[in-house]
Amino acid sequence: MNRVTDAYSIAKERYAALGVDTDKAMERLGQIKISIHCWQGDDVIGFLFKDQELTGGIQATGNYPGAAHTPAQLRQDLEEALRLIPGKHKINLHSTYADTDEKIDLDQIEPKHFASWVDWAKKNGLGLDFNPTCFSHPKSESGFTLSSADESIRGFWVEHCKRARKIGEYFGKELGQKCVTNIWVPDGYKDIPVDRLAPRMRLKKSLDEILSEKLDPACNLDAVESKVFGIGSESYVTGSHEFYLAYAVANHIAYTLDAGHFHPTEYISNKISSVLMFTDELLLHVSRPVRWDSDHVVILDDELQEIANELIRNDLYQRTHIGLDFFDASINRVAAWVIGVQNMQKALLRALLEPTAAMKQFELDGDYTSRLAYMEQLKAMPWQAVWDYFCEKNNVPSGFAWLDEIRNYEKEVLSQR
Repeated sequence: MNRVTDAYSIAKERYAALGVDTDKAMERLGQIKISIHCWQGDDVIGFLFKDQELTGGIQATGNYPGAAHTPAQLRQDLEEALRLIPGKHKINLHSTYADTDEKIDLDQIEPKHFASWVDWAKKNGLGLDFNPTCFSHPKSESGFTLSSADESIRGFWVEHCKRARKIGEYFGKELGQKCVTNIWVPDGYKDIPVDRLAPRMRLKKSLDEILSEKLDPACNLDAVESKVFGIGSESYVTGSHEFYLAYAVANHIAYTLDAGHFHPTEYISNKISSVLMFTDELLLHVSRPVRWDSDHVVILDDELQEIANELIRNDLYQRTHIGLDFFDASINRVAAWVIGVQNMQKALLRALLEPTAAMKQFELDGDYTSRLAYMEQLKAMPWQAVWDYFCEKNNVPSGFAWLDEIRNYEKEVLSQR
């Protein structure tokens, strides 16, 4: 007797009674790629400047043993996580994760410095996304990069971002999957500024320069990411939500919504449909802001479920690139990846198992009683049985079995570093 199969058969019948085809839901879930952030594996340090302190509001707390110290170790850890995550996905790289013995600065990066990542991605059937790294660098110590009043500093970061876009295009061409190249900068003031306009004018000028070269849209998608405030920029952030949303709409690029980049009572789930009314594509950085932008491991909480619901109910997921963004050094880093990605997938599956058409009709008919009853009753439906079956179909351990594999990997690999 296979308990997973038996449980799935019962769940399939219960969902069928609601008009939901569980097989189709799993098929759709299998087509949704999650962009898995490499920086969970080494606490956002990277390989170009290993002794450089984290800046720009970036903080990875904890000292759990086993962090990756080389590109080969990081790829090894990612492979272990991917064995425990159903489906085929993408890996999201920052510029500081270049794999090279050359002594180069960020304004000198080229596709060749990431060739090993492309070879590895091809071998594993993965896509790659990319980000310029506009923090943790001597030229970001003033708190300003693309909006700096110092032309030499601004020029350095403009050149870095230009090169990052070319690397993104290279990823897309080599792997046959569009690379999302996302620009985020920590620019801002700790205290109240006199002039809020000038830095934003400089930021716009920088972005215009960076995006002036037209790249193959099938290979590279440009995105810009906002933030409401940060550590060291509590009073003013140049790249605000309003700035970047307007810039993305005006320039026909993607806008990035990060779950931790807004006020604690704001939820990005409520912004998704509005943004996609005016942009062709959207990038999500799904995180868990326990205390503002604290980048905790994603759990299956109400907001994560609402994000998934928004993506699925109107097929907005087809225009949305789902990336994760957290870094927890207090627990096993590989397990953090598995927990976070699986929770994103679980939320998507739960949304795919809704009788959405029926619930929309209740809403149109003004039958809010049935709407609420269905929304609440669905929480108790046996979606976990469908998830376990989906895992087994993808040759991934279900239940707690994956944790045993993580412990074995920690004993044999991580503890030896």
